[in-house]
Amino acid sequence: MVSMKLGYAPTRRSIFSAPDAIKYRGLTADRLRELGIDFVDIDDINEEGLLYDDNDVKKIAAKFKSEGVDGLFLPHCNFGTEYVCARLAKELNVPVLLWGPLDERPDENGVRLRDTQCGLFATGKVLRRFQVPFTYMTNCRLDDPVFERGLRDFLAVCNVVKTFRSIRILQISTRPFDFWTTMCNEGELLEKFQIQLAPIPMTELTEKIRAVKAEDLRLKEMISYIHETMEIEIKDDEVENVAALAVAMEELVSQYGCQAAAIQCWNALQTEIGIMPCAANAILNEKGIPVVCETDIHGAVTALLAEAAGMGETRTFFADWTIRHPDIPNGELLQHCGPWPMSVAQQKPRITYPLAFDHPGSLTAEAKHGDVTLCRFDGDNGEYSLLLGRAKGVDGPKGMGTYLWVEVENIKRLEAKIVEGPYIHHCVGIHKDIVPVLYEACKYIGVKPDLYDPIEEEVKAYLRGE
Repeated sequence: MVSMKLGYAPTRRSIFSAPDAIKYRGLTADRLRELGIDFVDIDDINEEGLLYDDNDVKKIAAKFKSEGVDGLFLPHCNFGTEYVCARLAKELNVPVLLWGPLDERPDENGVRLRDTQCGLFATGKVLRRFQVPFTYMTNCRLDDPVFERGLRDFLAVCNVVKTFRSIRILQISTRPFDFWTTMCNEGELLEKFQIQLAPIPMTELTEKIRAVKAEDLRLKEMISYIHETMEIEIKDDEVENVAALAVAMEELVSQYGCQAAAIQCWNALQTEIGIMPCAANAILNEKGIPVVCETDIHGAVTALLAEAAGMGETRTFFADWTIRHPDIPNGELLQHCGPWPMSVAQQKPRITYPLAFDHPGSLTAEAKHGDVTLCRFDGDNGEYSLLLGRAKGVDGPKGMGTYLWVEVENIKRLEAKIVEGPYIHHCVGIHKDIVPVLYEACKYIGVKPDLYDPIEEEVKAYLRGE
């Protein structure tokens, strides 16, 4: 489970009750602790521990930056001071959560202590003037279920944004010649999104494999792990090659400071080491280090975003959209040669020979059914978007490699989305509903969300606490 840290800056305004604001500052902090949420407060900045004085903004920003906060939480403990909230948010450049506790009934004289909702309206407007994107959590009580749900979703959004802003991908060799679909604009990815690539030649990988084979311990440990997690249907020397490749790739990912890799999985690799890399990819994917096929850089970005949205709790899988289901009108086969994490499988996967290739080293297993999110980051001609939506696993004919038959709401609509682009035949799946988190994260990362089903109003309703 990934841990995110919030900058906790509760705010008040002078014409409303300061004692009540201080009270709700404490109650909200207590609730955060109760929920196990890591946060940095501003109790040492002023006597009240509240954001209301413009002179405190720089000091608060410096403290939050030094503590490495991943998001800014602005509870309006009464009306709040909208311009200092906006100045602090602008200074920090992290996701912002705007919320206030529901106001009580006015007293018998009509006096109101906080007017929280009114203050939220004001701060939302000023944040827009400052061009600061923000997330709004509905005006609610601290013990309302929507409070916890909204906070945890926001933490996941922070994780996606933090991940996206520091992506570095190990690119192992060039894309296969025939895969023009997986070409990417390396310079544009860096200029627009600060996404970095670390390209290495195939020879550097093979040299690392030889070094791993010369060091007995790590190789033996990986071979044991393969025997524990897979049914072996290939030769011992081929298992050794799979193990050496997995260790070598993980070392190179670490060496170049990367979080994921994209590999030219055929056909130069087979000439060099005589195996498919699918099972080795699966091993790293199981560790939460996405390794995608056919040097698909955009696929690696997608996998990192989906892993982050899932907060590290559930593994993702990298798939081809392949064929329609022969019996279910809106069914589709998601499949790849065999790189999916072992935990995604219904049963212990077999390490064997993949569909359409003569070399060993891929997994064969049907994935678990249930609800899944499917997504794809992609772009061309300078415009980037994130395709996303939901599907459910269904029964279907036996497949090769790693596979899952899914049913969507309207396959023709989805098919048109993919063909008309900017998407390709690759996607990333995860057995978790991360659609609202990815949708909300898009506002912070400068990528357009593109829902393949007309569920935008449903997603917005969820995000606003309905």
